Amino acid sequence: MICLNISPLVKKDLFILVLMMITVPLAGELNFYPINETFRVSFGVPIFLFFLLLFRKIPAILSGLLTAIQVVVFRILLEFINQGNMNLTSSFEANFPSFFFYFAYACLFYLAKVNRFYHRPILIGLIGITIEILSDLTEILMQYFVLGITIKLAALSEILIMAISHSFLVVSFFTIMQLYEAQAREKHIRKQNEHMLMLISNLYEESIHLKKTLLDAENITKKSYDLYKCLNVLQNEGTTTHTVKDLGRQALTIAGEVHEIKKDNQRIYAGLSKLISDESFTDYMNLVELVSIIKRTNEKYASILGKNIQVEYSITGAHPPYHVFTLLSIINNIVTNAVEAIDKTGKITISIERENHLVKFQIKDNGPGFIQKHKNLIFKPGFTTKYDYSGNPSTGMGLSFVKEIVEQLEGDITVQNRLEGTGSIFTIRLSANHLMEKG
Repeated sequence: MICLNISPLVKKDLFILVLMMITVPLAGELNFYPINETFRVSFGVPIFLFFLLLFRKIPAILSGLLTAIQVVVFRILLEFINQGNMNLTSSFEANFPSFFFYFAYACLFYLAKVNRFYHRPILIGLIGITIEILSDLTEILMQYFVLGITIKLAALSEILIMAISHSFLVVSFFTIMQLYEAQAREKHIRKQNEHMLMLISNLYEESIHLKKTLLDAENITKKSYDLYKCLNVLQNEGTTTHTVKDLGRQALTIAGEVHEIKKDNQRIYAGLSKLISDESFTDYMNLVELVSIIKRTNEKYASILGKNIQVEYSITGAHPPYHVFTLLSIINNIVTNAVEAIDKTGKITISIERENHLVKFQIKDNGPGFIQKHKNLIFKPGFTTKYDYSGNPSTGMGLSFVKEIVEQLEGDITVQNRLEGTGSIFTIRLSANHLMEKG
């Protein structure tokens, strides 16, 4: 079964075309004959012009051709219904000049590119008058050459009057429609602005809580590292710099602050879930979508830091949905480190491939890399080469945390400097079973 993917504008134009082919022949029967018994002036003309102004995708020539044929067929059919035994040839000869009127009208409309003047109704009116007069002359010429019917020059004034009245009628109605559309658009924009202001207000509220959470997390990281050093002193040197009671109190404080972060994050998550109610949050995600999130967030982070860093990725092999938070904890941590390490401009490349039951991740950057003697220290807690603007060192917990997660998942992580220049390469191998949804 063939499924056609038609854009909304084309669908709208097709609906207008069908309506036009029905309405114009019907409106054409509301008419009178100011010149002779074959030259009619009808309300089909202003209706025809109005519909031509509505098209956005379908060419005016095509719609004019179909409508012109429909007008002739409809008039012949109507005469057949009214008269019964009629002469088909004479009926066709009497009605076919109308085809040239509508088709000439559509061709002239197309050549004049009237739709360019959508917001200049007076100019549309003037062009409409000219087009209708030329189309009338085309129909009259066809009557003259085929039927031998002539008109007096005085009748041309009536053609001019009818053209002016038709264009005035269409332009008036079209202007009213534009005003209505402008009001509806203004109302819609006002609604959108109100919604956006409310959304920004809610996000600002969430950002305050998120900032508090970030500060709490920073404090916990420092306290955890201090506790780690104290425990190392007790274990390695057998000193009693801190009593067990003091360490227990410090651990309890950390646990309490972690609990605060958990409560804040639950509240923020609930608030964001309500704001983005049409999104479904899931623990497992398509790998392309997941890496795209890492790309966007880190490029945005680089921009905030005043850096121009491009994040690229390549994925090979078949990959089922993987656990979101595990991969974010691993890949995003390394990519963020690279963003912070690169000076001003650079590139980070994420490569992911499936090797049987293993998934291999490689994160390359063209930053400063690392000193070879520091290679064995990179994954140690507290080791850092990064300092903020005040000269305060980073906690150095990120890569040690990544290594801990990788080892818990029975994987391995290695790092080396790039051979082709500056920068480093992190390589991680994990079992796909530890990343896939069970069941």
